[in-house]
Amino acid sequence: MSNAKLATYLNDHLAGSVVALEMIEHLEKICADAEVAQELAEIHADVLSDRQELEALMARRKIAPSSSRKAMAWIAEKGTEIKLRLDDSADGALQMLEALEAIALGIDGKQALWRALEAAQVGGIPNADLKRLQVRAQDQRQKMETLRLKAARKALGAEAVAP
Repeated sequence: MSNAKLATYLNDHLAGSVVALEMIEHLEKICADAEVAQELAEIHADVLSDRQELEALMARRKIAPSSSRKAMAWIAEKGTEIKLRLDDSADGALQMLEALEAIALGIDGKQALWRALEAAQVGGIPNADLKRLQVRAQDQRQKMETLRLKAARKALGAEAVAP
């Protein structure tokens, strides 16, 4: 993989982490369920740690973070936040479900990143670390799925239907 292609690929994933972290922070603020908020805080810490791993890999490869990509990701997340709020200003149940789904997709993408780097045998990060990061992404995805299904029951299930 050329360094230019690798730089684009890694910067796209770094921008994705901006979206994920902002979205998780937003959900933590609006979440009324203390248990869910705690789960989100744990996932936030893991995603932040993964971003730091990605930034360290980029630094070792002498790849500069793209400020414009990060800024565009931040703007995109704010637009998404507004869209979700407009779709569900009543109780936020649908907002929570859709945001959790978006974050889950981002975690799937992050897991794909670690697998792609392993398959391409990109230098600068040992395969053992890539395996560890893949396992952590799987764990995050499972936690997110539990939260997502709980949100689906609230937003779409019997308890969401008025008598």
